Amino acid sequence: MMNKEEKDPPISVDNIYRLNGRVPLQKAIPFGLQHVLAMFVSNLAPVLIVCSAAIVRSTGEYLTSAEITQLLQCAMFAAGIGTCMQLYPIWKIGSRLPIVMGVSFTFLGSLLVICTNPDLGYEGMVGAVILGGIFEGIVGLSAKYWKRFLTPVVSACVVIAIGLSLLSVGMDSWGGGSGVEDFGAWYHLLVGAFTLVVCLVSRYLLKGVYKNLNILVGLVFGYLLAVIFTVAGVAPMVDFSGISQTIQEVGVFSIPKLVFFTSHKPVFDLGAFFTIAIVFLVSAAETTGATTAVCTGALGRDIKMEELQGSLAVDGFSSAISGCFGCPPLTSFSQNVGLVTMTGVINRFTIFTGALILILASLFPPLGAFFNSLPQAVLGGCTVMMFGSIMYEGIKMLKECEFDDRTMIIVSLAFCIGVGLTQTSGNFFAAFPQVVGDVFNGNAVAGVFVVSLLLSLLLPKSKKEKKEA
Repeated sequence: MMNKEEKDPPISVDNIYRLNGRVPLQKAIPFGLQHVLAMFVSNLAPVLIVCSAAIVRSTGEYLTSAEITQLLQCAMFAAGIGTCMQLYPIWKIGSRLPIVMGVSFTFLGSLLVICTNPDLGYEGMVGAVILGGIFEGIVGLSAKYWKRFLTPVVSACVVIAIGLSLLSVGMDSWGGGSGVEDFGAWYHLLVGAFTLVVCLVSRYLLKGVYKNLNILVGLVFGYLLAVIFTVAGVAPMVDFSGISQTIQEVGVFSIPKLVFFTSHKPVFDLGAFFTIAIVFLVSAAETTGATTAVCTGALGRDIKMEELQGSLAVDGFSSAISGCFGCPPLTSFSQNVGLVTMTGVINRFTIFTGALILILASLFPPLGAFFNSLPQAVLGGCTVMMFGSIMYEGIKMLKECEFDDRTMIIVSLAFCIGVGLTQTSGNFFAAFPQVVGDVFNGNAVAGVFVVSLLLSLLLPKSKKEKKEA
């Protein structure tokens, strides 16, 4: 049987199923591009949401359109750098695993609390992201001291929760995008369904390694159908105006700027740091689950300590780098974890080409604007199965746990409380500080992680478990 982690085999297209080894560049580019397209819009959306609402400290003004466009450029650059760090570590910072980094949605609530505070504003948010990223990086490097508390049942619950939390994201995209006026319109549903069918059909019709390009094939054909609908006047699904607007505001070529060389130098506030620190711990739990899913689902083995430490260190320190460019924190993208586990394409060099495409797109803003014109319905049709595959990997992990009363209690309460908190009709934590509600009310992963971890620590273990420990 082929060893997926064999060291440096000769250049071959078959290496896409190996962790190491070179793949011919003309074959690696489409597989890398598939990863970029799977996460591109989701990587930019948090930047748009946060930076559009952010107040410039002490002035009450908002960031200009040109500044937000430049931050979108910086977000692509930071995501590309973070992905490179995961694939090819610097010292102990990096996991050497096929993990793609991108701007995280997990932090939205806390970031909005900080950046809309006139005393802190955008500058206070940037300072908190930099400090919080360094904090999580240090926590990651010390993982060997606390990893034993993340038992298999806790890791399985977190992975399942990640999959569950993404299901609504996929369906929102299929419907046209969260909050759009024409959500659920027939053309969104048709294009999303067409994209999904193309993904499934190409998965079975394409031969050899090309069948794993089914997501890219679905994206291309779904995009073409959306363009036809737009040009024919059937439905306005593709907006190309963003490309010309980007050229006017930023230009054709632009180098991402560090925030220290702009008029929005970061402000380091202890209160803002504490507001975001707990969310960085939640992000660490998500990254732990995602990294574990890559190892069990794509590599067919348990995660190694140095891989966990390196993955979490990148999660933190790349977030600090993202903050230095004025952007929200990064995290391992679950979309791409699903893509890796579903296709089995785990080659680091192949995914490295995707990271280079991201960096290239950041240097040529119109290229990024073109990728950003991809309709949400097309993304939804591609991602629903990828998100489901993450949940599937979590269930496989749970299957390896001993099914006894203790496991039943941990799993039942973790999902009942963690997921249930996101489905209440009001603010369950209304009596608590706002940051508590921001963390748990809208994030099933946070609740599932905390409840499963506490129960795993507090409930008495069986004699067999004590002996194994």
